[in-house]
Amino acid sequence: MKNGTHIVTLENGYHLFTRTVGSGKINLLCLHGGPGGTHEEFEHFDEHLADLGVRVSMYDQLGSYFSDQPDFSDPAIRDSYLTFDYYIDEIEEVRQKLGLDHFYLLGHSWGGLIAQEYALKYGQHLKGLIIMSMIDNIAEYTPHVNQLRQETLTPFQVSYMEEIEKAEKFEDPEYQHYVHILDSNFSMRNPEARKKVAGGYLATAVYNYFQGNNEFVMVGKLNGWDVRDRLHEIKVPTLLTFGDHDTMPLAAGRRMQQTLPHARFVLSPNSGHSHSRDNPAAFFHNLKTYLRDVEEGTFTSY
Repeated sequence: MKNGTHIVTLENGYHLFTRTVGSGKINLLCLHGGPGGTHEEFEHFDEHLADLGVRVSMYDQLGSYFSDQPDFSDPAIRDSYLTFDYYIDEIEEVRQKLGLDHFYLLGHSWGGLIAQEYALKYGQHLKGLIIMSMIDNIAEYTPHVNQLRQETLTPFQVSYMEEIEKAEKFEDPEYQHYVHILDSNFSMRNPEARKKVAGGYLATAVYNYFQGNNEFVMVGKLNGWDVRDRLHEIKVPTLLTFGDHDTMPLAAGRRMQQTLPHARFVLSPNSGHSHSRDNPAAFFHNLKTYLRDVEEGTFTSY
């Protein structure tokens, strides 16, 4: 596996943008959130992990950013590729194309969902798993994120948002203002971090199909996803990392720590769903400690 940017051609004929940076014996493959996000959230990981000797690989999933973007308005294409199974198997094909084995897999948000599924299906290739701001089901997420909205906004504002959502008038300026308030509290709390991603790309066709219009509207295909009854099958050392103001319910994360055979639960203070950007010092301290402990054979659960 060579460093740099590479376009890999999948067996289905589509092309994916991949990038590998850093040097060392530890290989880390990162899966972006969204769905429909970009690899860019991992661009500077190698700088924080250089002293450990970590090579960081990242890629844009099919339909996202620099990778091929099929016409998902075609039902045949949509039904073939906008599925959990497709994106899980895509990870495996990217792993093979990049020549990775016995590697660490990190998934943020949606990436954490498919990372769990990958570990259940292809766990023999993993040395460790990092689940970043994601739990093991959607059923616990939806009421939690609605509760955050009720606690943050006034009853009138919540009612207004609900009416807009029923009418599907998501571009309404006042509605977007309330979304911004929620995002500033729970998605990305650090104003400087938000400035750096202003205007960032999101593959809306992919995001809307799986999620909905925003982080506080769950109406897409993600509804019903649940691996709680299978989570104990993941045997590799696992890091569960969240922001202390995450959109994900922290109680579910703590339960996951008890369910997984070898897991560690950590928080980044004053951070939301994008806690690697909100508080990089805390996030990378926790990540480096985890990687060092696994590499040295001293990993313990807590």
